[in-house]
Amino acid sequence: MNNRIIPCLLLRNNGLVKTIRFKDSVYIGDPINAVRIFNEKEVDELIFLDIDATREKREPSFSLIKKIAEECFMPFSYGGGISTLQQIEDIIKSGAEKIIINTQAVVKKDFIKEAAVRFGGSTIVVSMDIKKKLIGGYMVHINGGRQNTGKNPVEFAKEMEEQGAGELFINAIERDGTMEGYDMELIKSVTKTVSIPVIACGGAGNLNDLGQAVREGGASAAAAGSLFVFHGKRKAVLITYPSYKEISDLFN
Repeated sequence: MNNRIIPCLLLRNNGLVKTIRFKDSVYIGDPINAVRIFNEKEVDELIFLDIDATREKREPSFSLIKKIAEECFMPFSYGGGISTLQQIEDIIKSGAEKIIINTQAVVKKDFIKEAAVRFGGSTIVVSMDIKKKLIGGYMVHINGGRQNTGKNPVEFAKEMEEQGAGELFINAIERDGTMEGYDMELIKSVTKTVSIPVIACGGAGNLNDLGQAVREGGASAAAAGSLFVFHGKRKAVLITYPSYKEISDLFN
């Protein structure tokens, strides 16, 4: 699989927002407009995460997913509010290529196995929101980072691979939106443990951070939010994406 650079876009009330450490969300615009800009910039892949759906016990917004699919030139993944196999089927029919599952991977035993058997492992991505413990080590969190599962991310990553997940998406909660760089220790601990692709997210502040997550961290892809939607110290909203040459240089 080629190394990938993926914009990660957060949905709230059918709009795009950006958070810091999973809190303090700022509205940044309309998702369809963002898709059109990313089309022009020839982005390889997009990730959309509805950050409220699970907490609000709400189904995915299938109508919004369809609108995104109608505009989107590139494959995209969707996560948020997914609790049944039927919802996965409906999301795929709405146009998403991959399904990102977070809370349900923890609360329903064998859900990932069932999803992978029915839809193929390459379709199923398990999202792990991870927070550092005060006394060292890490814990997997669910429900938008609000609930500590008590699960160690390395052990959970192995379990999800065994259940048939085709990919892992790991997000360091403390780094989210800070633009202070990825948690390289966390990324390495997971990538050394599993053989499936790992998408690193949380903290990218510049292009070198993206390259480091792949070159040194062992990630197959580097995802970022703030880096692709904010510009300058005042964080003016400006959707950007590196050129093909810039991306190529990161991995050589």
